[in-house]
Amino acid sequence: MKLMNLLMLIVLSIPVLFMSGCNKEPNGNEPEDTGKIKFEFSHYVDGQPLDTDTLKYVNASGNHYLVTEIQYFISDVTLHAHDGSKKVIDDWKDIHYVDTDLEETWLWDVYDEIPAGLYNSISFTVGINEQKNQSLMFVDHPESLMFWPEYLGGGYHYMKLNGKWMDPEQELLPFDFHLGIGQIYDNEGHVTGFIQNYFEVTLPGSSFTINKGEVVHIPIIMNVENWFKNPHTYDHNTWGGDIMQHQDAMHLGCDNGHNVFSVGDIE
Repeated sequence: MKLMNLLMLIVLSIPVLFMSGCNKEPNGNEPEDTGKIKFEFSHYVDGQPLDTDTLKYVNASGNHYLVTEIQYFISDVTLHAHDGSKKVIDDWKDIHYVDTDLEETWLWDVYDEIPAGLYNSISFTVGINEQKNQSLMFVDHPESLMFWPEYLGGGYHYMKLNGKWMDPEQELLPFDFHLGIGQIYDNEGHVTGFIQNYFEVTLPGSSFTINKGEVVHIPIIMNVENWFKNPHTYDHNTWGGDIMQHQDAMHLGCDNGHNVFSVGDIE
């Protein structure tokens, strides 16, 4: 009888031990408390949602302009925790494409599990760094259409901001405010080197707390007018319609880009 009771006790204990083991990480620790985040991208001009294909905007240089489309990459999104640690968004993808013409790109439902806790700020790279920005890494549309010509440095555009402006003769001219790898030219116009123009921004007022099992919604706003001001006043009449081969113009745009992005109400 005692032997039978002992055998029954062993059999009943096996499922309990198995279930307990399934709830632990491979190293034997309890699972980490995590939540999820979603980024939503929107585009504003002077505090109002962007209206495309409408000649209604005036930049800091007095250029009357319209925007037809904006396409860009952000990468290496980093969450800076209160304790000094960092969480880089890269478990499923580390580069996100945004296109004002494609609504499905406006929401990034982040795959990564985010450790619960307080985060002081969010930072990311506008564009793609030189280690990752490799030609032909995107084979499908629309990302593949962002290619940057090989003779200009290869890889992909950081951003295409396309539109039109009214010149001093009241002619409506197209502009391609494109940011990507810059070039160094010799006196004969030959490319002798390249300049990496990607840059990192930290979103002001982007602190948030995430709890176990919670989904935090984080709106990221591009304030389009800031591409053309602060610290540099950008004039389409000076730089013309195409700046892909004008490093000085791209440098102004990238400097101004540090003030372009802000964060909405985090929920």
